[in-house]
Formats: sequence, C-alpha cells, structure tokens
Amino acid sequence: MSTAISKTAKNLKTQGAIEQIECALTKQVREIVRTAAHEVTDAEVMDFISHRVLETEALSVKDKIAVADTVFARTRCELSVIQPLADDPAVTEIMVNGKDCVFVERAGKLFRADVHFESTEELEDVIRRIAAKVHREVNELSPILDARLLDGSRINAVYKNVALGGPALTIRRFPETRITMDKLIAYGSITEEVAAFLTGLVRAAYNIFVSGGTSSGKTTFLNALSNFIPKDERIVTIEDTAELQIMGIGNLVRLECRGQNAQGKGAVTMKDLIKSSLRMRPNRIIVGEVRGEEVIDMIQAMNTGHDGSLSTGHGNSPRGMLYRLEAMFLQAADFPIEAIRRQIAEGIDIMVHLGRLPGGARTLLEVAEVTGIENGEVGLRTLYAWEPGRGLVKKSELQNREKLLLKNMEVSDGD
Repeated sequence: MSTAISKTAKNLKTQGAIEQIECALTKQVREIVRTAAHEVTDAEVMDFISHRVLETEALSVKDKIAVADTVFARTRCELSVIQPLADDPAVTEIMVNGKDCVFVERAGKLFRADVHFESTEELEDVIRRIAAKVHREVNELSPILDARLLDGSRINAVYKNVALGGPALTIRRFPETRITMDKLIAYGSITEEVAAFLTGLVRAAYNIFVSGGTSSGKTTFLNALSNFIPKDERIVTIEDTAELQIMGIGNLVRLECRGQNAQGKGAVTMKDLIKSSLRMRPNRIIVGEVRGEEVIDMIQAMNTGHDGSLSTGHGNSPRGMLYRLEAMFLQAADFPIEAIRRQIAEGIDIMVHLGRLPGGARTLLEVAEVTGIENGEVGLRTLYAWEPGRGLVKKSELQNREKLLLKNMEVSDGD
C-alpha cells in the first residue's frame, strides 16, 4: 500500500510541475507575441516553445511533447486546448464543464479528455471569440450563446453567472461528408425496406415529423430524407442554428434565426421566419427543430398547401412528441385542445422516431402514421417498430395512400 501511495504522490507532484511549466511558458509566449516588432508566425512560436521545452530536463519525452502542444494551443489556436479535439474527425461532440472538465464523444460513447484550461478567464475568452466570429455577444447580461462555426459545427455556451461550475461550452460537430440514406443502411440505423418506404413518402409529399432525444440523429436523418425531394421544387429551410445540408436543390432559400443585440433589439425568431417563408412561394418548408410558439405557424403551413414539409422535435416517442406539440400549442395560444389536435392531425402525416440503443448506436425505432382524431386524441398507427433481436419489424400497412397514388399517376403520365 505504501508503494502505491508513493507512486500516486509522485504522479501528483509531476502533474503539478507540468502545470507550472505550462503556465510559465504560456506567459512567456504571450509576452513575446505582445512585444514583438513584427507579426509573430505560428512556426516562430512553435520553435520557441520547442526550444524551451527541450531545455527542461525534469520532463520525459512524452511530457515534453504534451507540454509543447498545450502551450501552442493556448497561445495560437482559436479554441485553445480543445482545438485538437475539434480537429479530430472521430470526435462528434465536445463538452466543457468548467475549466478543468472536458468530455468528448467518439463512436457514440463519452470519454473524459486529458486537457484543461489554464483558467476560467481563458475559457471565457474562447467563448467570447466564438461569439465574436458569428457577430454575437455573450456576457453576464446575455449569458447564453447558440451559434455555429464556419465548418457547420453547432455551439452552445453558458456564461459563469448561469453555469454554477464555471462556463459551459458544448460543440456538436457534423461529418465532413454528408450522411446519406445508403450510409444509414450500412450503419444499421435503418433497413432497406423502411428506407425505400420513407423515400417514397418524401417523393409523394407526405408531411413528416422526426422526433427523438438529444443527439439521437434527427438532423442527420432529416438531411438524408431531404435528398429525395424532387429537384425541381422550391424549398425554404428554417433553423435556429443552421445545420441542414440540403444538396441538389437549385431553388433553395436557407433562413436562420438571429438573437437580440445587447440593447435587446434585432431578434428574428423562428416564428417570424416561418411567416415570412409563406410569402416566398415554397413547395415545401423544412423547419430544423420546433421548440415553442412557432409550432402554430409550422402546423398551419402544413395545412395550407405546403405538402411534403419536414420538421423535427425533442420527444421520447411518437405519442410523447404529439403531447409536446399540443403543450407548445397551448403555451402559444388559447385554443381549445380539440381544435389543436385537429390541426396537428390534419397537418402531420407520418411520425418517425429515432433513439439510441444501449451500446450508443443511433437507430430508427418507430414509424407511425397519423390517422386523424380517435377517441378525442390524435390517432397513431405503428407501421414499423424496432424489437430487440429482430430490428425493425413491420406492424401494419399505410392507410392513407392517396398521395402515393397521385404521385404514381404523375409518373405514369410523364412516361
């Protein structure tokens, strides 16, 4: 036991020494950059760091490399010490819980990263730099940031006066190559049968709502579905933070919400954008995620000739998602619940629900048809459902086939 304690104490001592070296070297580099007569290049900074680290005999070769990488990241990289994580294609999400706690997601599983920020102030600087690049402000008066980077990564940051453990930063990264339906089939997220079924529904302009929990793959799935929209249609996408990657549509308008400025003015909400989109003569409207009062305008758009519209929302099941839509509707307007349910039932044709399996794999769990009003509630008929050991199993046939028949008639006339 004494040997184990001694080893632990030695490791702690070494770690403390490493942090002191990192801190001292970081200050030196910043001072050199600040006082230099010319603009210091990354190569010059790395040469200086490497020279100083090599002089430190107390460190092993492995520790020297780690110190050099950390100091360079802190002084030259936009995202500081988490820049290498953001550059790693295997990392899909980075979660910073205060200056000393960083987690990453790889292959659907969470791991704690062996990095930390020098101080809370350094983490705040990173958050402010991100906000400045997207023309936003984050401070004690505006403590929440929702934005996206140039590469499409989604950013959420919460300032220290709201996050009790220190500033929180979450970066959701998206693959450089677009995930197609074929890739989802290859990953086992969906079967060929269900993919072909949903592809037909998209082409025939069924209104489809995709639900699922956090990080269940809703946006990825929506992108895959959108690939089957006829190329001659006019599409308007509306998102809080732009993430959709609609490809092959020439007549495309992409709209993104905007937060209010420091004076509390200039906000453009999703509700505003949905209303504006109705004047743009779209064939279909794609709403990235419904969260609040915009649900009224989205449902009304589906009910006013914009067949084939798509949207997503957070829900634990198709039925749970319908209840959430009703609740959002009630919070936005004082409508009778019967009228709300009828609007939803007439607007949405198909519910697609996604989730994660115990091992972390994202998969399609259920496809359900909205069948109208049944016993005072929005009726649902499960068409496909995921079962342990069997995967996606067909449960019943689609009842409302009118749009499919019309689409087939159009194809026949075209031939």
